[in-house]
Amino acid sequence: MQEIVALDGAGASIAEARRHAAGFLARVQREYGLPVSARAMDVTRLVVSELVTNARKYAPGPVLMELRVVGGLVEVVVWDSDPSLPVARAADPGRVGQHGLEIVMAVVQGFEVQREPLGKRVTARITLADPPEERLGGRR
Repeated sequence: MQEIVALDGAGASIAEARRHAAGFLARVQREYGLPVSARAMDVTRLVVSELVTNARKYAPGPVLMELRVVGGLVEVVVWDSDPSLPVARAADPGRVGQHGLEIVMAVVQGFEVQREPLGKRVTARITLADPPEERLGGRR
């Protein structure tokens, strides 16, 4: 299952992207019977918000967001027109803001950036189901 959404890059595009992501995951559950944990839903909305915010902030013009299920993962792919590749900054507790990429990289299972003929494509992969609870000595 996959969905591609064209966003105009305006202020409302961030909320629109989050709505599309939540709707996509709800359809994945309903139509395909795949488990989507509350954690996966929350993390996906967070990642979508951060990636679309960065695209809107650093690249002029439209943004494309693709959502697709591959195995037990949802892939969030965001394309923008800026060819500059994002770089996570070193941790700095005194820095205000600009922690989005660090947050994304901390909560996803996979992350990659590819330069495109026009702009770049950022892909984040998030596990749909929570891992089974750890058992100690065979007991829960």
